[in-house]
Amino acid sequence: MGYETRLLIGGEMVEGEGAGLEVENPATEETVAAVASASAEQLDAAVASARAASPEWAAMPGVDRTPLLRGVATALRERAEALAAIMTTEIGRPLSESADEVEWCAACFDYYAEVARSEIGRVIPPIESSQFAVVVKEPHGVVGCIVPWNFPLLLLCWKLAPALAAGNTAVCKPSEITPLSTLALADVFAELPAGTVNLVAGAGETGAAISNHSGIDCVAFTGSVATGRKVGIACASRNARVNLEMGGKDPFIVCSDIGPEGVEVAARGGAWAAFLNAGQVCTSSERFYVMEDVYDDYVSAFVEHTKTLVVGDPLDPKTDIGPMVSAIQRGKVVAQIEAAVAAGAELLVGGGNAGRERGHYLEPCVLTSVPEDSDLLTEETFGPVAPIVPVASLDEAIEKANSLDFGLGANIYTRDLRTTIRCLKEVRAGSVWINDPLTDNDAGPFGGFKNSGIGRELGTEGLDAFREAKHVHMDSVIEVKDWWYPYG
Repeated sequence: MGYETRLLIGGEMVEGEGAGLEVENPATEETVAAVASASAEQLDAAVASARAASPEWAAMPGVDRTPLLRGVATALRERAEALAAIMTTEIGRPLSESADEVEWCAACFDYYAEVARSEIGRVIPPIESSQFAVVVKEPHGVVGCIVPWNFPLLLLCWKLAPALAAGNTAVCKPSEITPLSTLALADVFAELPAGTVNLVAGAGETGAAISNHSGIDCVAFTGSVATGRKVGIACASRNARVNLEMGGKDPFIVCSDIGPEGVEVAARGGAWAAFLNAGQVCTSSERFYVMEDVYDDYVSAFVEHTKTLVVGDPLDPKTDIGPMVSAIQRGKVVAQIEAAVAAGAELLVGGGNAGRERGHYLEPCVLTSVPEDSDLLTEETFGPVAPIVPVASLDEAIEKANSLDFGLGANIYTRDLRTTIRCLKEVRAGSVWINDPLTDNDAGPFGGFKNSGIGRELGTEGLDAFREAKHVHMDSVIEVKDWWYPYG
């Protein structure tokens, strides 16, 4: 398969002039392509191109932007098979999951294509009968999108679609681990005015340059807490707007009222929530709190279901879980597991490499008796691991769910309305899923509390993240006001 390795700057495909990035297939450990990063001069050119395109795009009526954004959605679907194959090659994720990601991207652009023409503000009540007052929402200007490797296209589109719908132009940087699928999007944006979307490659220094660039008005970032803080500080130092999504350590609560059939369903749902994309999802369920009276049955069902999952070649339609993205990422997860076991945890299943001589495979793991202070229960794992903890009550489950400095998502299985209402009110997380784990909705906001982030993506909240509000106050009468000088 041939890969696009050029950058998109000002509507033109150009070879990068910076440091080279080697892209590895995590299933085979082979280098499949090399991409040259954007040089400092090329990044400046990309920003200048976005700034030059900004006035035309910002002034375009929403009704005219709508067909262009719908065209992006159509182009994504037309290229779905090729884009999915590239993502699977870069990430190691099963091909079916990559195909789903492309469709989710297209659906996001469909949604914001309609939102783009629905409103640009609101009329508010005046304070005098001769007055008229409105709130107008305007684009920031140029948005810098810094995107991680685990969902390289979806997490780009969640930023780019609302940013474009709001009238911004963009400079986008994928992870150095997964640049190929993003660079393959160049044709998708071919019908937009040149410079509206720019795609550059690079590692951490390129992301830092975007965060610090005086020509970038807003930065939208998804990644680690440590890097997100650096992005936030850089933007704050120059009063640029910023939207941060920085991961989590999501809890999964199983209540005793769900009954035997519910235990089986919740076990399968929990396995999917923990092991999707080899657990490399910011909203992965990484802490399971299960009521004592269903705990043994739940652990048994969870383990038995985990044993049926097929770990293998991500291009094989029968594969449920592919390799992890890199040796480094796998090593971090294995270190957490080994530390927990050394401290007294019991590994019930998983932990091997699925009999593979090559590839960063890790069989999904289920653990019990994990010490409360273990990294496996307190720090983000980002791997296919499910530690299951018994709890005596809903009070204890909610207390443990809220005990960390993360608050991205949370899952609860219950049939009881009172429990449902308690959890949706008391669990401190940006998304709370009841009986349906990890389901996103383009019309609903996505983001986190506490260290999980600042701001929201998706929904009208996601659109407002890329807009400034302007209050316009008009009086139809030119006259001296009673409250002006002189007071005497």
